[in-house]
Amino acid sequence: MEYTYEELHKKTVAQLREIADGLEHESLHGHSTMHKADLQQRLCEVLGIQAHAHHEVVGVDKSKIKLKIRDLKVKRGKALEKHDHKKLKELRRKIRGLKRQIRKATV
Repeated sequence: MEYTYEELHKKTVAQLREIADGLEHESLHGHSTMHKADLQQRLCEVLGIQAHAHHEVVGVDKSKIKLKIRDLKVKRGKALEKHDHKKLKELRRKIRGLKRQIRKATV
C-alpha cells in the first residue's frame, strides 16, 4: 500500500510498527524498539517518500516578496556600514513584515 508523509505522521507508533512488520529491509531492523520519529524517518527512506511536509503559499506572490526582501537586505547592509541606526531599524522592520506576510499566507 502507498503512503504519504502526512499519513505516516498521523499514525501511532503501534501502527507504524505494523507497517514495518510487513517490510523486509536492513534499516528497519529493530523497529519494535524504535521511537516514532526514528521509525517514521526510516519508513520514509524505505518507501521512497520525501520526509517533510510540503507547504504552499496562497494569496501572495512569494517571488516578488522575496525580491523585495533581497533588495532590503542590500540596503540594510549599507545602512549598517554607515551606522545609520534609524534607517537600519526601519529596514529590519520591513524585512520582518514581509517574512511574516509569507508565513501567514503559507497553507
